Amino acid sequence: MDDFVQLLKKLSEARGPSGFEDEVREVVIKEMEPYVDEVVVDRWGNVIGVKKGASNYRAMVAAHIDEIGLIIDHIEKEGFLRFRPIGGWNEITLVGQRVWVRASDGRWIRGVIGSTPPHVTPSGKERDAPEIKDMFIDIGASSKEEAEKIGVVIGSIAVLDREFAVLNGKVVTGKAFDDRVGVAVMLYTLRQLRDLPVTLYAVATVQEEVGLRGAQIAAEKINPHYAIALDTTIAADVPGVGERLHITKIGKGPAIKVLDGGRGGLFIAHPGLRDHIVKLAREAGIPYQLEVLYGGTTDAMAIAFRREGIPAATISIPTRYVHSPVEVLNVEDAVNASRLLKIVLERTTPDIVDKFLDKKVK
Repeated sequence: MDDFVQLLKKLSEARGPSGFEDEVREVVIKEMEPYVDEVVVDRWGNVIGVKKGASNYRAMVAAHIDEIGLIIDHIEKEGFLRFRPIGGWNEITLVGQRVWVRASDGRWIRGVIGSTPPHVTPSGKERDAPEIKDMFIDIGASSKEEAEKIGVVIGSIAVLDREFAVLNGKVVTGKAFDDRVGVAVMLYTLRQLRDLPVTLYAVATVQEEVGLRGAQIAAEKINPHYAIALDTTIAADVPGVGERLHITKIGKGPAIKVLDGGRGGLFIAHPGLRDHIVKLAREAGIPYQLEVLYGGTTDAMAIAFRREGIPAATISIPTRYVHSPVEVLNVEDAVNASRLLKIVLERTTPDIVDKFLDKKVK
């Protein structure tokens, strides 16, 4: 388990918001190359590892490497940086945070997120949460010219400055567990795999947080016969939240998704593939939870409706405080997700895939 923790730490601390995943991509390539037959990076930056199997049937596993971030859209004359979000932020998590800002030459420089001090806020508004439009990044520059000399330009990106840490035993905290833990599960599983009944395409996808973009591209290219997304899910098992709204609990095993989505439409996991995953978890004695989540979705939605339709499901890792600097999970849930993924990949034979497809591969 210690080796999984070290892998997750390396991925969590890497910096890579949607559309700017370069640093994370290099980590993934290095970790993936020894365990696959081929690594390809497509035009948009998805990393695709191919591990050949005993048949021409194709399985796709997807986990996204991007994290939510910030992008500079204005530099004040006093040197403060105004920004807009990349992905979905809850504003209250941003005030008072340290950040890394990427300079035009690729260096990362430190800054802090500030807003109007409560002491000079209009009476009655002191405790109101500021909106992103009212926040700024302070890099210690005294003028726009100095900020530009440091290397900040319009379009510079920023991510939170947060280290991975162990809280207690197997419970850890850090940034970007959504979805670096899914990437870690995929890479960790690759280390364990031997002979496969189908050819595996392990895809570290880009731009999931801004519309599931990378998975769409990869699924069109690969056209898999079935697919599994790996991602975090909501664990709202905290004080003040009724049990029905917990969705999942940390430490109770990975979640097998039944349904997710929201205002953009619901995604229902392919029933045959979902039931197959549940059956294998039961047979192997792997603890699991069934997940119904109204709000948020995964790469599985983007994959499922490509080409003629692809049976797709999701294995989720329960995570508290998703989209915050202090996401929390139990490493055992992630390791059990890897155990389950390994069994699914090794035991999903062409005849089982045919049942999902209701036809044989031509």
